[in-house]
Amino acid sequence: MTLLPPKPPVRAERVSLLRYLRLFRQDILSAQPARLYRAWMADFRTPFFRSVLANQPDLVRLVLKERPQDFPKSMRVAEGLRPLLGNSVFLTNGAAWERQRRIIDPAFEGGRLRDTFPAMWQAAEAAVLRLRDQVDKAGPIEIEEVTSHAAADVIFRTLFSIPIENRMATRVFTEFRDYQRSQPILNIAAFLPLPRWMPRFHRRRTRRSAAAIRELITAMTAERMDRIAEGTAPDDLATKIMTTADPETGQRFDTGEMVDQVAIFFLAGHETSASALAWCLYLVAMFPEWQDRLAAEADILTHPDFAVMSRLRLSRDVFREALRLYPPVPMMVRETSCPERLRERDLPKGTQIVISPWHLHRHTRLWDNPDGFDPARWGSENGKTCLREAFIPFSAGARVCTGAGFAMVEGPLILSMLLRHFRFEVVPDRVPVPVAHLTVRAKDGIWLRVVPRHTAAT
Repeated sequence: MTLLPPKPPVRAERVSLLRYLRLFRQDILSAQPARLYRAWMADFRTPFFRSVLANQPDLVRLVLKERPQDFPKSMRVAEGLRPLLGNSVFLTNGAAWERQRRIIDPAFEGGRLRDTFPAMWQAAEAAVLRLRDQVDKAGPIEIEEVTSHAAADVIFRTLFSIPIENRMATRVFTEFRDYQRSQPILNIAAFLPLPRWMPRFHRRRTRRSAAAIRELITAMTAERMDRIAEGTAPDDLATKIMTTADPETGQRFDTGEMVDQVAIFFLAGHETSASALAWCLYLVAMFPEWQDRLAAEADILTHPDFAVMSRLRLSRDVFREALRLYPPVPMMVRETSCPERLRERDLPKGTQIVISPWHLHRHTRLWDNPDGFDPARWGSENGKTCLREAFIPFSAGARVCTGAGFAMVEGPLILSMLLRHFRFEVVPDRVPVPVAHLTVRAKDGIWLRVVPRHTAAT
């Protein structure tokens, strides 16, 4: 029998709207029917709006790459994330989004990856030390917490030049963990045409966590503004973004705008990397033959030289396979700005267009062995074709994640560093069930046994 990685159950093909809303609120992945893994386009209608899920590569390309201005980001997604993200680049459209990208993008261009690599390396080494302390206490370890610490550490070191052990960084991380567990991708306001004055029904715990996070980020941002004015600020991502002027207007982000951007940097750079790394470690625990190959490859990690990344080919392919099976952001929602006709169907203005990496990455008409773990697929003709046409863990086109390159360095590096020092083993009676909160996580965590590799260099 072929061993397959965990996959959430699917709902019945037909359920009432009330039943669907209840399932959706519990978990967006298991609330969907099985046909979405084979359909090119699927309709979903409510009394308030119409949505379609687009899986056909031509449609995905049309929406994300060819005509993105005609399919702006849906404000229904913003309803759920606004308390934390404000008017960040993740939620804006049009001229506001273009201005934000003009200021943000330069921080991630040129040699910035090479410049930030030492900070990533330090975060990876710190993750090894923290895990070593936990291993000494014996028993299974919750791996999502391990990877969340590591990914958050990378963000704080590259963005603000501070390790996660910094008191302020620790407080932000703790609050964000609470927020992540309380916030679904969409809240009820995404389904109802509510007037602007009406409350958005955010959970009290979600509102409290979002407010606490923004208060802490505001303090960090204001402190950095002061250091920039004094000429004592370090040359990190925060300083680069805060000192970059919009080439068209000459304006920079003020403190409030920067708080919005830092919130999304933390969400995009911490939550997504933590999710992918945790699933990656579970996958190599399920398939120890791949774990052994990665551990052998990781022997080259002796000093922080950016050139080693070109030699971590197996780690890159395994990390990419984890992104395929468990894309951190499972669904993206766009909206038609004018009437459209797609696959012989007339769609009115305001139709929600759902692009689902979760379903696209497992589509039975596109991928060979879609539910299987096979990092070698990326060298096959099918894998190469799907990499170009059906693999979008960081979105695609104009709105592709600015930090995609960072993630593809950070992920394989931390994965390799951990496997160089530890062996990870599954706990038979604790199989993780994927669910979607802000990112694809495990319902009750990912628990693994962790054993030191005593022969590993220290």
